[in-house]
Amino acid sequence: MPEQISERARLSGDCARCFGLCCVALPFTASADFAVDKPAGKPCGNLGGDHRCGIHAELRQKGFNGCTVYDCFGAGQQVSQVTFGGQDWRTGSPERARRMFETFPVVRQLHELLRYLTEALELPAARPVHAELGRLLEDTEELTRGTPEELAALDVAAHREKANVLLLRTSELARAGVRGRKKDRRGADLVGARLRNADLRGASLRGAYLIAADLTGADLRDTDLIGADLRDTDLTDADLTGAIFLTQPQVAAARGGAGTRLPASVTRPVHWTAAAL
Repeated sequence: MPEQISERARLSGDCARCFGLCCVALPFTASADFAVDKPAGKPCGNLGGDHRCGIHAELRQKGFNGCTVYDCFGAGQQVSQVTFGGQDWRTGSPERARRMFETFPVVRQLHELLRYLTEALELPAARPVHAELGRLLEDTEELTRGTPEELAALDVAAHREKANVLLLRTSELARAGVRGRKKDRRGADLVGARLRNADLRGASLRGAYLIAADLTGADLRDTDLIGADLRDTDLTDADLTGAIFLTQPQVAAARGGAGTRLPASVTRPVHWTAAAL
């Protein structure tokens, strides 16, 4: 168990070991999530010379909700400390900075896959595919250790598709034991849906659009939520115990409270508590 916890910690952002890459490499579009427009490769105006956010404690109040729900899955420190050996984009050549910003999104995708594969290997029901999952995890780990040139040339989409086949099989195995399992709702448009107290136990909501849906008191135990859009989804008093492939960014983007039951793989967002005060 300590080893699993350590691995999960490695696959979450550690800003103290990163050069603020998400605040530079990624573009922002002025919207409900970001107060300003920012092109890729340009530092956010709130980023300090120490690579720290100058308004970190006030991001939501100042219109940067998108920053509070973002997680690089550890890609920031991987690129900063491993791929580029601790070399800062600020002090290097413009070419180094460009390569760092180009590499970061690639490694972020690979680390997200590592997060899913790690969870899949922890599911006893997925034992029939554990060997294949283990091999794919090792292959993905090896890819993250590539040079900037190798990472830039990587066909990430093809690698993700290979992983998706195994993760889908994992999901089917993990949900097979749920009595009365619901039909497949992959990619369903459930924006604003009224699903209060709905019995969704064991359902597949992979890639479903649940933006602003009301899932108050819903039963989401053992539900596959990989890629589900939970922005502004109301999870008050919902039960997500054992939910499969639920990530911290998804939880952070949703609304919930003290009565929301979460799997051990994620933590309760601080702003949920603040909203209740």
